[in-house]
Amino acid sequence: MTDIRYQFGDATVPVTDGPAIIAHICNDLGRWGKGFVVAVSARWPQPERAYRDWYRHRDSNDFGLGAVQFVPITPTLHVANMIGQHDIRPRAGVAPIRYEAVDESLSRLADFASSSHATVHMPRIGCGLAGGTWDRIESLIRHRLSGHGIPVTVYDLE
Repeated sequence: MTDIRYQFGDATVPVTDGPAIIAHICNDLGRWGKGFVVAVSARWPQPERAYRDWYRHRDSNDFGLGAVQFVPITPTLHVANMIGQHDIRPRAGVAPIRYEAVDESLSRLADFASSSHATVHMPRIGCGLAGGTWDRIESLIRHRLSGHGIPVTVYDLE
């Protein structure tokens, strides 16, 4: 078991020497343009293009809550587009975050990280526009990733 490492910095610039995955939460509406995805798109065009294409062809692929798309950036860096948010606004007092979908996405992320011997880097996923609480998300990360020896770094902007 490893502990989650917290540090100040930019999650799009992972501090690591080996293979890395930058993980973040996406919505299930095909919308990309607010929150952490703005920083991702400012650095690389591939994750947004891949997400939009994945959504556009959702009738013939696995796009949906709990799915993950691993987008290669370099031979040692991937961005994980994880569908863990239903809609983009709270409805009837219910936040868009879907913890079950985040859990499923993290399980898929764990498999990919383990097989590629990668570390995982992220902002406080699901706690911004998705409206989740960090204590619940952190528990899922511990259960699926760090609890299985996968190093996780969570970045907070200064």
